[in-house]
Amino acid sequence: MHHTERTFTDELCLQVSRLGPCGLSPKAPGTVGSAAAALTAPLFFLPLPLHWRILVLAALFILGSLAATRAETLLGRKDPGEVVVDELFGQWLTLLPFSDLGWGWIIIGFGLFRLFDILKPCPVRNAEHWLPAGWGVMIDDGIAGMYALLCLGALRFALG
Repeated sequence: MHHTERTFTDELCLQVSRLGPCGLSPKAPGTVGSAAAALTAPLFFLPLPLHWRILVLAALFILGSLAATRAETLLGRKDPGEVVVDELFGQWLTLLPFSDLGWGWIIIGFGLFRLFDILKPCPVRNAEHWLPAGWGVMIDDGIAGMYALLCLGALRFALG
């Protein structure tokens, strides 16, 4: 196979898909990526008005899908573990409707998202096959994030 130098765009796609150093964690890169998302949400996501949070997630889905698609090609495998931009998408989706979350609720949201992302209840496991390449990588975490969002909302409602 002919070796070519990686371009700036290639490197940018790898950095975005890995969330910088998060995806290179030797242990549980997905959990590290989710933790980074949960920790940064109160700074960069939750303070935004709801319509901006929705736009951020839409842009993140598109850019993350493109970056993950390129990363799969560069790394030579489907859904490589070091691609964790999908965790950012799923984790922030979990927190989407809540602008007033304290750290306790953010931690619960983190735990719920990781639970659904790891257990992959139907249709999470199959969702990655609904769309090609990086789009499939992103969509399954989106569905896991929706499950976590619904559970977090139900818990907040139940506990007042």
